[in-house]
Amino acid sequence: MKTQEEDLLVYDEDEAVAFILDFIPAEAKERIDEDKIEYVLDVVYDFYDENGLIDEDSTEEASIDEEEMFKFILKCSKKDKMELNEDDIQLILDGEFEYGKSLGIYREDED
Repeated sequence: MKTQEEDLLVYDEDEAVAFILDFIPAEAKERIDEDKIEYVLDVVYDFYDENGLIDEDSTEEASIDEEEMFKFILKCSKKDKMELNEDDIQLILDGEFEYGKSLGIYREDED
């Protein structure tokens, strides 16, 4: 069984972008390109960093406030004039989550 640290080593941003492009519906591909996906992934990383969710010395699971992260991405994308609407951001985040699940990094909460 892989540890979370080993899983993080296999996370490849280029593969994540390709996975997300395959994940999003065809009609969304008219609005969402690789640059926008990379932008959202970078802002997610910034969110993790600003909230102390990145600790390279720890393999503990972090709890992420998805609503807070979404608002952070939306605010940053408006500030940076990225022309991403809420649906586009959600599609990218959903694709990134599915990519992470495929690697075993994320798991669905069982409430």
